[in-house]
Amino acid sequence: MTQEYNAHTSSKQDELGDIALPSHVAGSGTLDRLVDTARGYARAAASDNTLKAYAKDWKHFSRWCRLKGTGPLPPSPEMIGLYLADLASPSGKTPALSVSTIDRRLSGLTWNYAQRGFTLDRKNRHIATVLAGIKRKHARPPVQKEAILAEDLLAMADTLPYDLRGLRDRAILLLGYAGGLRRSEIVSLDVRKDDTPDSGGWIEIMDKGALLTLNAKTGWREVEVGRGSSARTCPVQALEQWLHFARIGFGPVFVRVSRDGKQALDTRLSGKHVARLIKKTVLDAGIRADLPDKERLAMFSGHSLRAGLASSAEAGERYVQKQLGHASAEMTRRYQRRRDRFRINLTKAAGL
Repeated sequence: MTQEYNAHTSSKQDELGDIALPSHVAGSGTLDRLVDTARGYARAAASDNTLKAYAKDWKHFSRWCRLKGTGPLPPSPEMIGLYLADLASPSGKTPALSVSTIDRRLSGLTWNYAQRGFTLDRKNRHIATVLAGIKRKHARPPVQKEAILAEDLLAMADTLPYDLRGLRDRAILLLGYAGGLRRSEIVSLDVRKDDTPDSGGWIEIMDKGALLTLNAKTGWREVEVGRGSSARTCPVQALEQWLHFARIGFGPVFVRVSRDGKQALDTRLSGKHVARLIKKTVLDAGIRADLPDKERLAMFSGHSLRAGLASSAEAGERYVQKQLGHASAEMTRRYQRRRDRFRINLTKAAGL
């Protein structure tokens, strides 16, 4: 029955999130146009990286099902429970996945089933109890990336030349740090509102600083980046210099540079560039030079900029929380590597 169902439905499910008209109104030109519009909105419901990850999740699960002599449709909580168990304790030389990755895989399957018109109940006992057991047995504290502190950041920026690439990369480091930005937020910025369809926000440069309007995971939010105390440390001045010498007045803020280094191109940078930039400048600046290069590279990532701001900013916690766009203070505290955990001593406050 499952194989017949798969054969009947697979041809209709090639496109994730496909939206079609009911058969009795198919062929209406006006409605066909709206279908295309609705598909565009459906694709915009999640980021490109998330959609790519969900597609890989479905491909992996489908292949696993085929190897077990079954199919992925319709959803079977029993088979999904076995799949999760296999991810946590695989046979052979296949490495076990982390608990967070397994949880993400399950989210990917839930999303994929929804696109195909099915509901996957994560609370079903065959799924929930297996996942709870995996978390209880294999869960580990999250591995946090090292924070890039202010003195480290300036040393990293000083390794960059004052050519076009150097101006761009210096602006990326300083703006990402001062704004507490994710790498995806940095590269998704446009010069103005509605410059490009794939924009994730835009900038407004003012006398006292720059206002960033970001389309974040939880909705639109504004981030204020004030001017620094000197030309060397000012993220807004670094941004202005890059835009001026790159002659960028429209479209993506951070773009590729031609091979000869003399011209800014139209292609938007990817978030991977930010990660590579951080790792390269960490090595060049000699940050944690007491460790082997491999360990140093593993310690730092794009999140190191956000952690650096949270750890270095001498400001009230609620201001840091707002800058990072966190919904809770507890999440902000996870980014604060140098937080004084015993600043408030409730033992003494209770009279002991």
